[in-house]
Amino acid sequence: MKYQGNEYKEFIPNTKKWNNKKLNNKLENISNIINSLDLDIVALQEIESKEALTLLLDKLPQYKYKYFYKKHTSAIGLSIISKYKILKNEIITVEKFDKHSRDILKSTLQVDGKELIIFTNHWRSKKASENKRIPYAIALMKHIQNMSQSSEYIILGDLNSNYNEYKTFRYDTRLNNTSSITAINHILNTTRDNQLVNKNILINNIRDKLHYNLWLDKKRSKRFSYIFRGDKETPDNIILPNTLFDNKGISYIPNSLEVYNDNFKQSDHLLIYAKFSTNKYYKYKDNTHKNNIEYLYNIDNLTKAISLKDITVIYKIDNESFIIKDNSQAVLLYRCANGLKLGFKYNLSVEKIDRYNGLLEVKQISNIQKLSKVESLKDYYLDAKTNNIQDSKYQNNIVKNLKGRYYKKYLYYTHNGQNNKIRLYAKDKNILPLNNSNITINTGHLTTYKSKIQITLHKRSDYF
Repeated sequence: MKYQGNEYKEFIPNTKKWNNKKLNNKLENISNIINSLDLDIVALQEIESKEALTLLLDKLPQYKYKYFYKKHTSAIGLSIISKYKILKNEIITVEKFDKHSRDILKSTLQVDGKELIIFTNHWRSKKASENKRIPYAIALMKHIQNMSQSSEYIILGDLNSNYNEYKTFRYDTRLNNTSSITAINHILNTTRDNQLVNKNILINNIRDKLHYNLWLDKKRSKRFSYIFRGDKETPDNIILPNTLFDNKGISYIPNSLEVYNDNFKQSDHLLIYAKFSTNKYYKYKDNTHKNNIEYLYNIDNLTKAISLKDITVIYKIDNESFIIKDNSQAVLLYRCANGLKLGFKYNLSVEKIDRYNGLLEVKQISNIQKLSKVESLKDYYLDAKTNNIQDSKYQNNIVKNLKGRYYKKYLYYTHNGQNNKIRLYAKDKNILPLNNSNITINTGHLTTYKSKIQITLHKRSDYF
């Protein structure tokens, strides 16, 4: 609550926006969350001062070791608090003469007699273009290149970058001013050959300073720590080298990444955390390739073709694009399915997948084997009377029996006695219903828009 001259305007003391009541509320919320999770080491970003950290630690007496740093030109700094001894702290300078840049905190801790390095980061926000985040990754990687090959370290913090930033910013001309090069993916080496580094790539290329982003351990629908304008994003990251997967010293416990999600009560960035062990814990097993469509939704890249058996072509968009479905899920074959026939079953192999605005698309198929014709396509459609069509797990399904009133881009309808609305989209605006018209949709394509399910109409006959 002391005015120091470089506060953000929202945090000038003794104003309506920032006062003792709000300070104490924030301290209470943050300390309650940390205490409830019983964390051993906590990296913090956006800490204003040593005084602010002291007030927080008054509520967290279990953390004997602490360190705080910020540039004198910055409103906020970085901190690490720990139950384990902090042996030393170093500062990695990012851009010496840029008053907006924030340096990186390197902390070396002693955990059960073993050294663990933690790099705490807070990169430039997306008010700036990607060229302002690149220097952070360069400074960090230069430092890592000079470390021992056997060093065990964790890169974490608010990187203001999605784990798959190279895809999410690709068409954003304001952000993409680096010829599609991203700090988190291309400089930190979380991608290789234009695909995300998975555990198999990581442990088989131990000398290449590749990194694995723990978001890949979560199902795609659970990968978010922030929602911005309806889009689920991952600005907060925990990124690991191969040394935390080699059963020497400290190891990451597989699939232990978690997101603290209490209805977004505590922050605009959710706390993320993971578990590690000094025992020989990690056992690598390559993912079993499951021969169903649902498997495609839970991976980011195909390392080999996936064989799909007994799938049904349930909807035709045009001569090259179809919706197919098996017992698990439906998916879009996008401009790669010339020759398929509506209403027939097939065996085929999926060679390539991609995502457009969050919607899964199959971009290449092979080994097509035509089987039998089905009797009724309606049996393969999703019934809006009995299913919540806005559940993200139903994307790419064809919905039927949906009645409602269309008004200004949205269909207003009732499900289980509750009033709902869903966005209605058509590439050809001429096929959209008239405003205030009552319609029934019997072949609506469930697609995505800003991380939410919408209905895409491809033909005027999709509704009546």
